[in-house]
Amino acid sequence: MGYKQGKDMQQLSFLCLDDYVPHNHICRAIYAFVTGLDMIELNFKYAQTKDVGAPPFDPRAMLMLYIYGYLNRVRSSRRLEAETLRNVEVMWLMAGLLPDNRTICEFRKNNAKVLKAVFKQFVLLCKGIDLLGGVTVATDGTKFRANCSKKNIMTKSSVERELSHLDKLISEYMNELEKNDAAETNEDKPDANRIEEIIKGLKAKKEDLESYTKRLETEKEISVIDPDAKLMKSGGDARKIDACYNVITVVDDKNKLIVDFDVTKNPNDLGQLHDISIEAKEILETGSLKNLADSGFYSGKDIDACERDGITCLVAKPAPGGKKKEEGFTRESFIYNKENDYYVCPNKKRLQYKRLKVTKGKLNKIYSNYSACTKCPIKSKCTERKFREIERSIYQDTLDIIDERTKNNKALYRRRQEIVEHPFGTVKAVWGYKQFLCRTLPKVAGETSLAYLAYNFRRVFNILNEQGRDITAAIQQYFLVFSFILPIITFLSTLQIKTNFKLTKTKISSKPKANYAYF
Repeated sequence: MGYKQGKDMQQLSFLCLDDYVPHNHICRAIYAFVTGLDMIELNFKYAQTKDVGAPPFDPRAMLMLYIYGYLNRVRSSRRLEAETLRNVEVMWLMAGLLPDNRTICEFRKNNAKVLKAVFKQFVLLCKGIDLLGGVTVATDGTKFRANCSKKNIMTKSSVERELSHLDKLISEYMNELEKNDAAETNEDKPDANRIEEIIKGLKAKKEDLESYTKRLETEKEISVIDPDAKLMKSGGDARKIDACYNVITVVDDKNKLIVDFDVTKNPNDLGQLHDISIEAKEILETGSLKNLADSGFYSGKDIDACERDGITCLVAKPAPGGKKKEEGFTRESFIYNKENDYYVCPNKKRLQYKRLKVTKGKLNKIYSNYSACTKCPIKSKCTERKFREIERSIYQDTLDIIDERTKNNKALYRRRQEIVEHPFGTVKAVWGYKQFLCRTLPKVAGETSLAYLAYNFRRVFNILNEQGRDITAAIQQYFLVFSFILPIITFLSTLQIKTNFKLTKTKISSKPKANYAYF
């Protein structure tokens, strides 16, 4: 018995690319999404062509290539170029176009800021087809390694160490030159010209380091290769500190879809919660939002601003830092009277509010009782100073409410990790996107947009497949509503014309069978 026989490779045949892409294939969904975008409004480069010069590649085709690449773990421009030559699915998306790797790379670089807008368009699409809950989100930051070695980030200590090393090398080579001059035979004579070249190079490097020393008087660190990369505790891969970016991410609870993100140079998450929560709230178009965040976001100013803007926060209180006091009275020994705004010390004396004080950039209220402290019989257990002062954040009332809320909703707060860590695990651990290919903050943000867009795209495709829904049809219906029906409704409303149908937030009542969950 022989083997199964394939086709004769020498036989002529007509290849139709459309036959190689099934009906409900993700390539057709990519095509439907990208062709539905307004490239001019999004401000893509070459969205409008000129009458003179060589015609550019259509930005739609280039965007489809990148979305497909990130969906299939292909990010390099050279590898994407190879895909256009060998991958039938890419050939179908690109309609046979063959851009070189430089053109592919330039597209991502030139449209870095626009890619964030494309990501948001897909989030709005997810909302339109009812895949976002818009009730509860989780926020967290994760570190991605920069396209830069930590050795290329200069700090004051590293520059001083390198200068000392250079001085030692220059001294050694200068001694070699002196020996060269004193040598009597040509056989023992070192290459003087070569040594002089080395010394010249070392002195040039020393001048560069000395210029960094001046800058480090006002700056904490200087990145030589990527000016926006910073030293951070990255975690994982046995790397404690590395050149990284911090990506703050907001994930919706319903289907673990990414709602918004922000790439920052800040190594910690403090001060990041309010701004990104407001953006997520606007994208979800909701009047109130519940946000779950870890202790890294525990900032009184940020949390208070969130609460004022209709964002209900559940944030874990960080563990107290510093050395624990073994003997005597701690801060917890002082009881606060919220109604009358004073503290009661262990000796039953009142500490009244005295003044405001800035401590580590935070504005605190100071409470004390100078006269009581001077006469206190148990003062030695309380403080070694003349009197004891208690600091209280001006936002502590809000933080007390948050602490109580988080404590009473442990089951909900436990879901924070499973919500927000889901995309991190997929993008970083499964897909292997742990390090950026681009440099500088705008380009890194553009690359993050593509990675997160690919994550959302793959997740939506899988969810709709499980529900038996056609993602391509859902995308086409979404764009049909917003490009045709919605402008008509808006036009009629501006003319104050009474129509026969009632517009609600979820559907158009004149066509009850259609699912217009886009408004």
